[in-house]
Amino acid sequence: MNENIKWLREKLKSQDLQGMIVSNPINIKYLTGIESEGVLLITLKENIFITDSRYTEAVNTVLTIEDEILVNDKRHLSKEDYAGFFIFCENVGFEEKYVTYYDYKNMMQTYRVNLTETEGIIENQRAIKDDEEISCIRKACKITDDCFEYLKTFIKKGMTEKEIAFEIERYMITNGADDVSFEPIVASGHNSSMPHAIPTTRKIKEGDIIILDFGCKYKGYCSDMTRTVFIDYVEDMYKEVYELVLKNNKMTINDIKEGSSIKAITRNSNEDLKLNGYMAMHSPGHGVGLEVHEQPALSINTDNNLKANMVVTVEPGIYVHGRFGVRIEDTVLVTRGGSVRLTESSKDYTIIKNNV
Repeated sequence: MNENIKWLREKLKSQDLQGMIVSNPINIKYLTGIESEGVLLITLKENIFITDSRYTEAVNTVLTIEDEILVNDKRHLSKEDYAGFFIFCENVGFEEKYVTYYDYKNMMQTYRVNLTETEGIIENQRAIKDDEEISCIRKACKITDDCFEYLKTFIKKGMTEKEIAFEIERYMITNGADDVSFEPIVASGHNSSMPHAIPTTRKIKEGDIIILDFGCKYKGYCSDMTRTVFIDYVEDMYKEVYELVLKNNKMTINDIKEGSSIKAITRNSNEDLKLNGYMAMHSPGHGVGLEVHEQPALSINTDNNLKANMVVTVEPGIYVHGRFGVRIEDTVLVTRGGSVRLTESSKDYTIIKNNV
């Protein structure tokens, strides 16, 4: 049997659930490899994927006999069929963090079953990667590192932020990536003071600071990296802030290992910025996998400890309102003895001069 579904069945048993309705497409991909539209039902005896004729051929090219998943065309199912899927099931789990109230009511009417919240059990399991998943993330990070090296030669004065963002997407997709993992952030000059700035038509000029935040997907798995670069020279007002952010980035990576308290890691990062006169405007990191933001969240409100084979980002940033910002981010693999940086691009000052 499919090992991920086998794990899920055992987990459901431990929570006194006799089945589950999986509707989050990311979780369906994790469990089955299927990327087509549909719903996955884990019933007492069978695993059923309900889709329609537009996707059945694509689904059947993904599945193997070992997956033990039946594919049904929803147009051929009656109300009695839907009601019969969970016959003799007392409690059936559903993804309360994903479905709307409207979806919930439809599920109640369609499957005629008692629905129970599953509290993100699949998302929590996804946080720990296997060797194949880690290999895919490594490849995504390698493409991202190569893109950064390319950008050092591509970025020129007079280019707009939008032009650079477009080139990031073009480079990664034409060099092995499935897609970008999020819309690239290219924030220059005063725009860099906004953590999630949207690329604009502002033109790059001499003395600029530029935040480049980008990543890609490889076989569905994401990378995420930020580097802050400079045009021609580094103004004095940037240097102190850059050094503080770099120190915080390295300190936090050093704190990461199996068993480390996520709350303590977050507190240490935030306190380091505060002691130097700056407030953290966002968390110091987040999990990365099939989604660029997933479990575990590096948050002061997270009581859990890190586990080996989790993949997280470390992304401290300092933002001086209306003037400039600095962020340095790496994708990092948690190990038993520490951590491994999967994004290997240099974090020394990057000064772009070949821009005329």
